[in-house]
Amino acid sequence: MRVATGISVLVLGAGGIGHALVSNLETGIGRVDPFRDMKNRPQAGHGTNLLLVGTDGRDTITKAEKRKYKLGGAPCHCTDTIMLVHLSADKRRASVVSLPRDSYAEIPAHTDRTTGKKHDSHPVKLNAAYAEGGPTLTVRTVEHMTGVKVDHYLEVDFTSFMKTVDAVGGVQICTARPMKDAYTGLDLPAGTHELNGGQALQYVRSRHIDVASDLGRMQRQQKFMAALIKQATSGDVLLNPVKFQQVSASVLGSVRADEGFGTEQMLALGTAMRGFSPASSEFTSVPIGNPSFPVKGIGSTVQWDAEKSKKLFQALRDDKPLAPAKPEPKPGAGGASSTSGASGSGGASGSGAAKQPKAVLVEVAPEEIRVQVYNGTPKDGLGQDVDTALRATGFTTTKAPLNGELRDLRRTLVTYDPRWDRSAKSLAAALPGSELKAVKGQGGTMEVTVGSDFTEVRPVRAERPQTGEFGTVTGDEVVCP
Repeated sequence: MRVATGISVLVLGAGGIGHALVSNLETGIGRVDPFRDMKNRPQAGHGTNLLLVGTDGRDTITKAEKRKYKLGGAPCHCTDTIMLVHLSADKRRASVVSLPRDSYAEIPAHTDRTTGKKHDSHPVKLNAAYAEGGPTLTVRTVEHMTGVKVDHYLEVDFTSFMKTVDAVGGVQICTARPMKDAYTGLDLPAGTHELNGGQALQYVRSRHIDVASDLGRMQRQQKFMAALIKQATSGDVLLNPVKFQQVSASVLGSVRADEGFGTEQMLALGTAMRGFSPASSEFTSVPIGNPSFPVKGIGSTVQWDAEKSKKLFQALRDDKPLAPAKPEPKPGAGGASSTSGASGSGGASGSGAAKQPKAVLVEVAPEEIRVQVYNGTPKDGLGQDVDTALRATGFTTTKAPLNGELRDLRRTLVTYDPRWDRSAKSLAAALPGSELKAVKGQGGTMEVTVGSDFTEVRPVRAERPQTGEFGTVTGDEVVCP
């Protein structure tokens, strides 16, 4: 869960700060040898692959922090989170793949690092590989499962995570709905929040917010990582040597990495990634075939989709992006445009220089919502204007607006089947001041009857859009609008 710290280490390794400064910082990094005595490894592909591991380090947390952030219990000395990060050969893209900690895995033959007992290959949950054989067995297991050769290993814990967030001045997170988890103490109303280190830890640890459980938690971790990249690259951290040293010293003091990830690598990587931004990163999770695969003696595990996961990891080896290419904006399209009911212009604002409003964050993607528009006023063409504007911001409209039964409606009305209440709220967010009315049996199509109070269609954006074959999102799609 704390592997966002790993990305920050890479981002903060910017060029232009001097070899001596980075050399001094490097002395604070704990070193491990995860590649010791490894044989029969996968063939190297293009680009660089890092295994980012978040370990349960609650034994390094103060008693006060344990109470405040509900970190009771004994540490499991296992990996809470594992992410495989691929940096493209041109250093312009980072592809982050989350590997569920409960993934069904068959770890190679090894000697238990605690008992010294020799074990044959046997099935486990993926996070148990660290407990049995530390970083080396974790790397071996991941390489065996993915066929991707790991070039570097980076390990962080609770302490390094909280220090990183506090050092960069907190991280901004936006949520379209309230989030509350009694297990971690997380309690966030809908909206925008500046999280400090402890609050951020609650956010990325929570898995009792909804039925998505660990999948939802992985998505929040990815969203947080994108927000941390945004914070580190958009502020004065990279270009201010003093600030850089303060942040990096806080981060690296509780990070462990392989011996090969040293001064020269940090400088070269940082120089190449100067132009990095949230849009440069893409996030996904390994495709799941069976989320509750029973294994005798182990319990319920997460079984990967063999065919889809094979294609995903092949794309990493081939240095190909996981997210589909975004279409170039059409000249004059203006993105998700607004339309004014008072202007009578019949479309988007006439001023090409007008700044588009920020998108409103919603729970359901507009592309998933079907809308039939009705004109509830005597104004000719208003229904078509609203249909066009809703479609411009992503809603799936019928493209065939109709006249409503009422032609003197004052307030815009959105009617919906109660079974699609979340979709209705997302639609209403695009229509400021509109009224919501539940109609049992209406079905999955929302109905909008435009009233005389209509002023604009606001652009909206899903909290978690997923596109392409692997359900990938880019960092700029999940940070705050």
